[in-house]
Amino acid sequence: MVRTVSTMLELGTAAPDFSLLEPITGNLKSLSDFNNAKALLIMFTCNHCPYVLRIEDGLIQMGNEYKDNDDVAIVAIGSNDADNYPDDSPEKIAERVKDKGYQFPYLYDADQAIAKAYAAACTPDFFLFDANRKLVYRGQFDAARPGNDVDVTGKDMKAAIQCVLADEPQVENQIASMGCNIKWKSDNAPEYFTGIRAEG
Repeated sequence: MVRTVSTMLELGTAAPDFSLLEPITGNLKSLSDFNNAKALLIMFTCNHCPYVLRIEDGLIQMGNEYKDNDDVAIVAIGSNDADNYPDDSPEKIAERVKDKGYQFPYLYDADQAIAKAYAAACTPDFFLFDANRKLVYRGQFDAARPGNDVDVTGKDMKAAIQCVLADEPQVENQIASMGCNIKWKSDNAPEYFTGIRAEG
């Protein structure tokens, strides 16, 4: 495991399109399926990273809070190499959704093209877009990390979502998310990945 920091994609970037398998249903989900949402959160995740596991229940709680709010859409994407990390296979994603009661889609990025399109680097890595699908926040969920005693509240992410819903500016100082590095397929790591900040 390499503790890796988000690339902090440039604010204002347009949301890259995608069409990915949703393993629990066997259907494809595309960016356009969420057109009606004023706020769209895309997060890159996995099933076993300790950074994800530390906040997973908080993510699920947030999903429950927004599940009946048509103005907010949340999408999880798993991009890890499932051949070498079988816990992140489509079958395991479907199991996770069922076992944990995810209230938002959890998609599978088989060729890792979407992770590259978003310049995703770690799990979890968050990208919040406004109604025009411009990136407005790409920071941490909250300050909880493996090994610290910070309560998992999702306060940073929830505040960012509320700013979108209220048409208010985001905080200027956005603290990068960090986690395990995305597990790239052999010789598939993008160029940007070699230049990102690794810690620990």
